Amino acid sequence: MAVRKTTKAEAKRPRGRPRPEDVADIEDQLLAVALQEFQDQGYGAASVSRIVKTAGMSKTTLYSRYPSKEQLFRAILKQQIERYSPWASLTVDTSGKPNLEKGLTAYANRTLELSLANDEVAVNQLIYSEIHRFPELGKAAAERTEIGIRRIAEFIEQCAQADNLPCKDASAVAEVFIHMIRGWYINAMLSKKEVSEKERREWVGKAVRTLVSARSDW
Repeated sequence: MAVRKTTKAEAKRPRGRPRPEDVADIEDQLLAVALQEFQDQGYGAASVSRIVKTAGMSKTTLYSRYPSKEQLFRAILKQQIERYSPWASLTVDTSGKPNLEKGLTAYANRTLELSLANDEVAVNQLIYSEIHRFPELGKAAAERTEIGIRRIAEFIEQCAQADNLPCKDASAVAEVFIHMIRGWYINAMLSKKEVSEKERREWVGKAVRTLVSARSDW
């Protein structure tokens, strides 16, 4: 009978229930392995058996965290959002007052910079290539978009109060802003066009100024 080789993950991990301080590391490893599997095989052909084997854990352990492949994929998207945290760019200026144009510009540049990174591009290409067969991918992407819209809407409302310029519908403005960024990114991704940092920053600057110039109508 062939003896199964011990994976690197199993060799490093002690038997029994993991210590609380190890849980985050195990989670990160699992999601990293799953992301690689999705990238290599596509969503439909991705194998839970291969994921758990490579990660060095049982299917029971995986399913206790993520009952389905869809939940596992959503966890990857959520981790990317939390790790990159583009909304951290929505900070106040040196006077302690939020600056709408600076904040939106910083957010857009940070979001596009990260979205053009290898892992993000791979995940988005996977979504667009297989969404017609797996509607759950669209739902996961929509949830990610909603998080961004809520964060931006909160910042717009904060700026409206600080500047004493009421905003009738911050969520609508945030949605326009997010989809404006998304449209530029999709065009760059699908055309596989190499975009320099200078080109990106120039476009972001023009786009944000155009949006903010209509602020009185918000």
